[in-house]
Amino acid sequence: MNRTIIYTISNPQYLRMLEKCSTFDQLKQIHAQTITVGLARFTYITSKLLAFSAISDIDYAQTILNQISMPTIFDFNTMILGYSKTSKREMGVLLYAKMRNEGIKPNARTFPVLIRTCNCLRSLRQVHGQVVKYGNVSDVYVTSLLISMYSSYKAIELAKQVFEESAYKNVVCCTSLITGCFSNGLIDDACKVFDEMPERNDVSYSAMISGFVKNELFNEAIQLYLRMINCGVGNPNRSLLLSVLNACGAVGAFEIGRSIHCQLVEESFSVDVDFGTALIDFYAKCGDIEKAKDIFNAMPYKDVAAWSAMILGLATNGKNETAFDLFEEMEQKGPVPNGITFVAVLVACNHKTLLKKPWSILGKMSKVYDVELTIEHYGCMIDLLARSGQLKEAEKLIKLMPMKPDGAIWGSFLHGCLTHNAIHLVETAGKRLLELEPTHSGRYVGLANMYASNGSWEGLIKLRKMMTERRVAIAPSWSFIEVYGNVNKFFVDDQCHPQAKDIHDVLKLLKIVLMN
Repeated sequence: MNRTIIYTISNPQYLRMLEKCSTFDQLKQIHAQTITVGLARFTYITSKLLAFSAISDIDYAQTILNQISMPTIFDFNTMILGYSKTSKREMGVLLYAKMRNEGIKPNARTFPVLIRTCNCLRSLRQVHGQVVKYGNVSDVYVTSLLISMYSSYKAIELAKQVFEESAYKNVVCCTSLITGCFSNGLIDDACKVFDEMPERNDVSYSAMISGFVKNELFNEAIQLYLRMINCGVGNPNRSLLLSVLNACGAVGAFEIGRSIHCQLVEESFSVDVDFGTALIDFYAKCGDIEKAKDIFNAMPYKDVAAWSAMILGLATNGKNETAFDLFEEMEQKGPVPNGITFVAVLVACNHKTLLKKPWSILGKMSKVYDVELTIEHYGCMIDLLARSGQLKEAEKLIKLMPMKPDGAIWGSFLHGCLTHNAIHLVETAGKRLLELEPTHSGRYVGLANMYASNGSWEGLIKLRKMMTERRVAIAPSWSFIEVYGNVNKFFVDDQCHPQAKDIHDVLKLLKIVLMN
């Protein structure tokens, strides 16, 4: 006689099966079994199935949700979260509307996931209205998300409004607004929020330092890091140290960057592939290419970013042929090269022994690796051609580009024209460049020098008149120098430093020694 087994909600068999489920196919098999034995009618089981499937296949999860006769707020929250992690984010907002039409009210977990599904400013404002309606404006996490999302849609004034209306301006909300201000180019506003914070932690310092680095304010980033260390504000987190290393590499702050490396070693900090790549980039930019090679060789795992950083580091330190050899080694036993790798390889080709390589590299990019040529690749090629005096080829390539050439490309071409005294091409390049960058003082200076050296006084007068009309001020040149672990920024004929007189006296002495 066949034995009938009656499964009840207390039977944990299928729950254990769900916990052990490792593939989506297994999940579908378990779902089929629950339907066969009649467990699909139990909300607890279907909710579990829904939660697991929403991670793997949102369409399948939607099918399960449609089969639930009385879905709960938990089910809707699960699905909205699932949609927020897919390309169908807008479906989360539509699902929320369906939920409200069915009379189900949102709870504390609804809005944090719902905000993430907003794929446009209009949708975000509608959700914000629901947040206000149901009294969730006091939720710090919700406030922080609203600030972040408004900032990402360039609605920084709305982000500020949310912040000002918040009753709790804690470190989380302040940090979100700081990040938003930086992403919208409002450096002073970000600094103001940071300075007015009642308390600061490593996350808020990290947001400031990262913001400075992304806006190329490298010295400010380093100074704030040193201030943080002196104040004893916790331990610098991973993101913060990566940002500081990038800043140190950009300005050549060798001692500070090396101290961070030593700190990582002393504290047994996990130097993963990201840190390894950052250290390679740092040492290469500071000219210690041997140290960069040591780190690269010691890395147990190297991803495409690490290989690309090492190739670029070798190329920018005059080791062009070694860089090209490393690329060939990467092709044999490394990861598949990407677009960034090929930028590094093209930079490496900027050497008289490798000038014939770039065209074959471009062919290999598209035919072998299916890598699409970007404006950066074209920029490298045009720079190579212009530097080597192949100006006609460079001009032809500019005309054949599928995208509009930017200021960097016309700048490279103009520099090549000036270097090789191709006066007939300078006018065209200069005109295009000034159309793209009408307030870039450096472009005017280059053209002015060319006009002056060739005695073209009429052209020089016209150029100076154009600068006056456009109110272009010549920005003073500046650089950095690291002295005893302190990074100092200085300008041409700088008199602001407290030891300016002594510095200029030493410079005059050095000039005399060099002349003799």
